[in-house]
Amino acid sequence: MKNITEAMNWRYSTKEFDANKKISAADFQSLKDILRLSPSSTNIQPWHFVIADDDAGKARIAKGTQGMFDFNMAKVKDASHVIIFCSRIYADDEFLHEVLDKEDTDGRFAEPKFKEQMHQVRKMFLDIRRCEQKDEPHWLVEQVYLNMGALLLGAATLGIDAVPMEGADLKALDEEFELRSKGYTAVAVISLGYRSEDDFNADLPKSRLSEASIITKA
Repeated sequence: MKNITEAMNWRYSTKEFDANKKISAADFQSLKDILRLSPSSTNIQPWHFVIADDDAGKARIAKGTQGMFDFNMAKVKDASHVIIFCSRIYADDEFLHEVLDKEDTDGRFAEPKFKEQMHQVRKMFLDIRRCEQKDEPHWLVEQVYLNMGALLLGAATLGIDAVPMEGADLKALDEEFELRSKGYTAVAVISLGYRSEDDFNADLPKSRLSEASIITKA
């Protein structure tokens, strides 16, 4: 287990995985916990995850790396685990009540009125993006990216390598896993595992803008 600074300095976008190394069941359970516990605006949780941990599953996800995205195919097939991050296309009333009822079951509301207040607050923010800014799907995708960031950090603290990939045929993944008929669409893919000794990117120095250039004291 690494501290945060060590983890962020250690991690990088893995270009080549060691196909012979697998993430332990215990460590991957920790990663799944991150997926479930990640924060989202108003706790809306508009995500779904398709996970492959064997050759057959990775071959299905690799269909999204054919053609112009074939440079990412090995990153899918050689990884230990691969996750497709999916976002809800719209947050319909049925889904909103599913979230609300789960919060109620989990004891989030000390009084019945607080449940209705939470529902109205969530609908208010959703309506701003749906009706005023007219970008509800984009807002939902933003929440999925919060989840992706949490996973990348969590993996690094466990010493697990990862690479996030937008370089995939997302429509092909939607079709392969029938996501749109379920109300979801693929957003990106993250492959996880352990770096190969031959991965050139592991030896390159990390490059980030300086603290002084990106942080201003209020």
